[in-house]
Amino acid sequence: MLTKHRGEFYLVMGGLVFSFNGVISTIVLDHLSPFRLAQVRSIGAFLILFSITMVIDRHSLKATRAQIPKLATYGVIGFAAVQVGYFYGIQRGVPLSLVLIIEFTAPIWIALWIKYVRKSYVPTSMWGAIALSLMGLVLLSQLWNGLRFDIPGLLGALLSAFALTAYFLLGKNFGTTRSALSLTVWGLAMASLAWLIAMPVWTFPLEVFTTSMDLQGVFAGKSLPGWVLITWIITMGTIVPYLFVISGLRLLSASTSSVIGMLEPVFAGIFAWVWLEQSWNAIQLLGAAVVLIGIYIADRARTTTD
Repeated sequence: MLTKHRGEFYLVMGGLVFSFNGVISTIVLDHLSPFRLAQVRSIGAFLILFSITMVIDRHSLKATRAQIPKLATYGVIGFAAVQVGYFYGIQRGVPLSLVLIIEFTAPIWIALWIKYVRKSYVPTSMWGAIALSLMGLVLLSQLWNGLRFDIPGLLGALLSAFALTAYFLLGKNFGTTRSALSLTVWGLAMASLAWLIAMPVWTFPLEVFTTSMDLQGVFAGKSLPGWVLITWIITMGTIVPYLFVISGLRLLSASTSSVIGMLEPVFAGIFAWVWLEQSWNAIQLLGAAVVLIGIYIADRARTTTD
């Protein structure tokens, strides 16, 4: 029982820190493109996690020639694409909690993949979950008002959901042959390599590190230099929550872990409300609840198809 509670604590803390990182990212994205932020986050997190892994479990990083293409795909799609969609949605003004809710529709897309690509059985409850989630998204976006939120931003969030779907599907193919820490290091390594190829590091806008950034919301008028906020995103917004989540996954089942992970959009909404003063009306709050219920049902049903 103590082990179970420790795993739950790790996952709750991981979701809490991941969510708070969204607020910090919102501030930095006023001064740096989502692509550059994803680049510096990936490279910084990789260098730190790689150093840690080399000390505590270097042998886990070994890979055969045949595994390299799979690891490369896993990293580029599961890490780079997820971050780009996530950051782009925030930068376009889509509320942080909505970006996360759309991202957390990944279990629904996994079910569709299982049904129509793998040609495997999907429980009836899954289709009800899909209908609920789509209904919730309609309430969130308030389509009858001419689409309340930015369409490119919503598409960016949807890209993040699709990339997260691929992340789970590709990660499952590795089975238990690799530790979560090893897969994370490899994923960040490949994502970092892709960013270095797409955007040479020598063209990085270094002035962002010395730029004074307004903290916005309730802290409007107060500022911190860019390097402080970016360092937070790399360490407390990437390294620390990944380690929390990895530790929790080792102590709890995947189903339990994913349900606990759904607390992340809730935390994000609280942080955005308290700090950034982003608020939803009653209809949008209802939509968020419906989406979360749909995702919960989808996740429960998905476990019977694994």
